[in-house]
Amino acid sequence: MTLQQEIVGNAMQMAVVSLQPGQTVYCEAGKFLFKTVNVTMETRLGGPSDGGGQRPQGGGAGSGGMGGMLRQAMGTAMQVGQRALAGESLAFQYFTAQGGEGTVGFAGVLPGEMRALELDGTRAWFAEKDAFVAAESTVDFGIAFQGGRTGMKGGEGFVLEKFTGRGTVIIAGAGNFIDLDPSDFGGRIEVDTGCVVAFEEGIRYGVQRVGGLNRQGLMNAVFGGEGLSLATLEGSGRVILQSLTIESLANALKKAQGGDKQGPTGGLFSTDAG
Repeated sequence: MTLQQEIVGNAMQMAVVSLQPGQTVYCEAGKFLFKTVNVTMETRLGGPSDGGGQRPQGGGAGSGGMGGMLRQAMGTAMQVGQRALAGESLAFQYFTAQGGEGTVGFAGVLPGEMRALELDGTRAWFAEKDAFVAAESTVDFGIAFQGGRTGMKGGEGFVLEKFTGRGTVIIAGAGNFIDLDPSDFGGRIEVDTGCVVAFEEGIRYGVQRVGGLNRQGLMNAVFGGEGLSLATLEGSGRVILQSLTIESLANALKKAQGGDKQGPTGGLFSTDAG
């Protein structure tokens, strides 16, 4: 069944989800806001793809006995290990309506927009780390590691969240969203690495150096505010960008506290907190 949800609010949006009896939605730990009393809440390490979205069945032949339980446990351990390496939350919270319709509220962690994506089973969606808020139990959450060269150059682009299956997944970002299709701009767009929120499978994601090793390239790196790299998105499909990057928000807060870490150049010579 389709997940009934409504995204409300302006500067800091939240998603209000209506659950049918027996319907389950899960979220990343820390994204839950409120629920009605007939909605149960459980925290589990496993995701839907390894049985985390349903209660384990008995140990008969249908469930594979001890062998099936061991495979499930190993799958859960691998999934948790991947999330730990990616710096993601180790657990998910599952919400199920009992005895009637129920309501659950979720939100992101930064001021900005939220978006409900509908997966039909033909295309996966990829999102930047921490974009995931909640999803139906029919949607699988995974971690996709970009290639070493892309990751080392791109920072944010090394680890991506991957959503497959059928159903609704809710994501969040900072600032305002803009939807683009690279095919409308000659097949390729270049953006700040921190502006990418999510994109459909089929979009080729990469990172390139800003300019060459010449005078203008050095000017871009030192004074341009983008550092040495830009994200590249190629192909045909939906791309969601955000108008506010976490780095720019952090620098604005530091500046307001009298500790401007951006520096006078705003680019390569910016310093990190602490």
